[in-house]
Amino acid sequence: MSRASLDKQPHEVARMFDGIARRYDVTNDVMSLGQDRAWRAATLGALEVGPGDRVLDLAAGTGTSSSPLADRGVLVVPCDLSFGMLEVGKRRRPDLGFIAGDATRLPFADASFDAVTISFGLRNVVDTGRALGEMLRVTRPGGRLVVCEFSHATWAPFRTVYENYLMRALPTVARAVSKETDAYTYLAESIRAWPDQRSLGRQIRAAGWEQVAYRNLTGGVVALHRATRPAG
Repeated sequence: MSRASLDKQPHEVARMFDGIARRYDVTNDVMSLGQDRAWRAATLGALEVGPGDRVLDLAAGTGTSSSPLADRGVLVVPCDLSFGMLEVGKRRRPDLGFIAGDATRLPFADASFDAVTISFGLRNVVDTGRALGEMLRVTRPGGRLVVCEFSHATWAPFRTVYENYLMRALPTVARAVSKETDAYTYLAESIRAWPDQRSLGRQIRAAGWEQVAYRNLTGGVVALHRATRPAG
């Protein structure tokens, strides 16, 4: 797959996720060897929110990341570009107010949320800088951003093994649990092309966020970035 093939328009990304919505969570669990649960738990902890706090969960998909927040009494708004994902999520959690929305043009007022989070979705947004700016806009002054995203393994030998898994084993595993193998080939390519931890941190800072920091999960396979909207 060429670099150009990664430059999809929003409707193309949405259609791709529509096609894998029904089996998406099961496929992710299999391909991550169950690690996705630990990554989501780390994201939940990094948000540092509680009952009554308003949280925007972007690229929420079927609501896997939103459900634990709602169960804690957080006023979470799951938002995703894919109607297919939202439909699956609504059937599972009819109590959640799923909203269709583009991360680069969020349908929310300024300073609407105490925190914004996005898990494994920022790399699929067509304009990362604009999306980070929109997240800043809808977060209250002093509010928090948490980004959980695939990144670059920090140990070179492991990085080689990991990249080989992405490009060879991942489509094979996907084929066993999902018919939409092209979508998972695209996702593997998007992971390889994604900036490393420091580069993403610079992009977050350039969008206007401050106190930007990250920590590696699973040896850097995933990175958890945190930032704060300036209080002034």
